[in-house]
Amino acid sequence: MGANLKAFVMKFRPLHDRVVVKRLEGEEKSKGGIIIPDNAKEKPQEGVIVAVGPGGRDEAGKLIPIDLKKGDKILFGKWSGTEVKLDGEDLLIMKESDVMGVIG
Repeated sequence: MGANLKAFVMKFRPLHDRVVVKRLEGEEKSKGGIIIPDNAKEKPQEGVIVAVGPGGRDEAGKLIPIDLKKGDKILFGKWSGTEVKLDGEDLLIMKESDVMGVIG
């Protein structure tokens, strides 16, 4: 994590069942070895959790904690989350339900 990202995590706390994700970088080369320019790369659907909210609430108001934790490497849907730029960092804010699973 860069210094800017660490400072961001100290300033921002997601609410409810939301998580903040730093998208992992896409591939620089195709399988055939062709270098892919930045504007032609498809955005990766993998990321690392940098902050988590406290969790959602059930109908009785009881807190339901999030199953994810800071540092988890995740897979998420192509159109998941809201892209934001905070303190110069490109991040995604999404609901826990947008996360498909934790990788390894």
